[in-house]
Amino acid sequence: MTITERIFFLMDKRGLSQNAFGKAAGIAPSTISDWKRKSHTPSADKIMDICRVLDVSPEQLLTGKDIDEDFVDSPIDYVAKQKDEELLLEIHSLKKEQAKRLMAYLKALKQLEELEDI
Repeated sequence: MTITERIFFLMDKRGLSQNAFGKAAGIAPSTISDWKRKSHTPSADKIMDICRVLDVSPEQLLTGKDIDEDFVDSPIDYVAKQKDEELLLEIHSLKKEQAKRLMAYLKALKQLEELEDI
């Protein structure tokens, strides 16, 4: 689940309409609609307000811990370099179809490398 999907999931679970949620979090209804229609994600400065209204921690909202059914808490502690973070931000900004296409490109690239090693 994405952050936006988690927000709408939790709103539904808590019986909050978009208007009620927006008023409680101090977020314009048009902004919430943009999240849903355009798959935008909330800006960082709104995360704490969102968490307060939905009664979750920032970690839960951002990672899906205790929210997503398929959440797996990784025992591995990753250290990301600046370039890694930039790449991850770019990947997470892709639309769903673009992300699927990128994954297909990566698979094809790996297969090509394997063929070249033969």
